[in-house]
Amino acid sequence: MADFNAQPLERLINNFQKLPGVGRKGATRMAYQVLSMDKAEAEEFANAIMAVHSQIHRCPVCQNFTEKEVCRICDSASRDKSVICIVESPRDITTFEKTREYKGTYHVLHGLISPLDGIGVDQLTVKELLARLSDDTVKEVIMATNPTVEGEATAMYLSRLIKPMDIKVTRLAYGLPVGSSLEFADEVTLFRALKGRTEI
Repeated sequence: MADFNAQPLERLINNFQKLPGVGRKGATRMAYQVLSMDKAEAEEFANAIMAVHSQIHRCPVCQNFTEKEVCRICDSASRDKSVICIVESPRDITTFEKTREYKGTYHVLHGLISPLDGIGVDQLTVKELLARLSDDTVKEVIMATNPTVEGEATAMYLSRLIKPMDIKVTRLAYGLPVGSSLEFADEVTLFRALKGRTEI
């Protein structure tokens, strides 16, 4: 198949294929879509890719991505600076913000502790988190890492570091998704649903 494509097109297909969840067929479709763009559209597409690398950096406070000196959440006077929600990636912040319910701040770890993948504490933004907790502003830290082995291990490790600082450490409640049936719930999910139950 590769032999029939012009080399620049094949190179584009190979690059699209490097994206997570994109196979050969999807990458080929995207490459042909780019090929069908006029020159101005193609340049705009290429410029957008270059701009995210040249204009975006980590917020020095929460480690989220921003094009400004400090991200808009950390810069906002209306956010509750006494609460920090710890997340694995900047994408998780977008998910929380969609709820329009959370009014605190965030801290992005940029990964989880995973010895099998060679990711230790030094590869995460733990040092920056501890620096934020050194004054008396923060009263609660919410662990919002995913309920995976790595997510749980990271949450436990961080809670052991934070608790001696006299800061309340909480974990997101995990349980049954809305609209699901009990018969399809696994034991761990059901246990968490029971543990995280609330009064109605």
